[in-house]
Amino acid sequence: MPKVDAGGTELYFERSGRGEPLLLIQGMSATHMTWGRSFLAPLEKSFECIVFDNRGMGHSGPARTPFTTADLAGDALALLDALDVEHAHVAGISMGGMIAQELALAHPERIRSLTLGATYCGGPEGTLMSADDLQLLAAAMATGEREPVFRAMWEINLSPGFRADGVRFEEFCDMASALPAPKLVIHHQMQACAAHDTSTRLAGLEVPTQVIHGTVDRLLGVNNGIQIASLLSVEPRLLEDVGHMFWWEQPERSAALVREHALAPA
Repeated sequence: MPKVDAGGTELYFERSGRGEPLLLIQGMSATHMTWGRSFLAPLEKSFECIVFDNRGMGHSGPARTPFTTADLAGDALALLDALDVEHAHVAGISMGGMIAQELALAHPERIRSLTLGATYCGGPEGTLMSADDLQLLAAAMATGEREPVFRAMWEINLSPGFRADGVRFEEFCDMASALPAPKLVIHHQMQACAAHDTSTRLAGLEVPTQVIHGTVDRLLGVNNGIQIASLLSVEPRLLEDVGHMFWWEQPERSAALVREHALAPA
């Protein structure tokens, strides 16, 4: 298994494709498998895609807890250093988008382009998961069984239109259960997300950035994407009637957005 020591945290990673490096940063409770082949395959035609498991998740080593999104950004930077990648395009979604914000703010010189998807920047205008959805997920986790948890995650992360195809739920369960996602690590990820706040710093970011957000995102409402885009003075890419996991619902379109932004003239 390919792993690197990222500042004391052993990170599992995979590289595929050919072209300029594209670092893909996943979100809370997710692993490298959460990207899905339908999204990655188109990107591999234009980029060397680098996917990895955040500390404590999947094949990566145990997490030192607690941690912040800035700590996780340090992991991502250490991974680039270990792979001798001086400059990379970066795409982060959900918590991965929070990590990507911290990475870009701390080390803009390392980033060619930045895509922030379905994410959050904190501040008084930022909103996290609703109390009702948080209760739905907590109740499912309290059962101690996988199926209710997957059902809750399926409902919260994906749009009603996408969920109408019940066959896709089986694929979702296969992905969600394929690799370890320790409850304690997820708990600390939730704490890191709640404490995340780049709202007063994003306006100074000079990295070419695009913002993608589904209009029916229940986990991190679309107002978050609009807020981030406003702070960066860019037009958000809003995907109508698409939920939080936009790259699952519209993989080819999502890959095209990442590719076109990354390959656009500076």
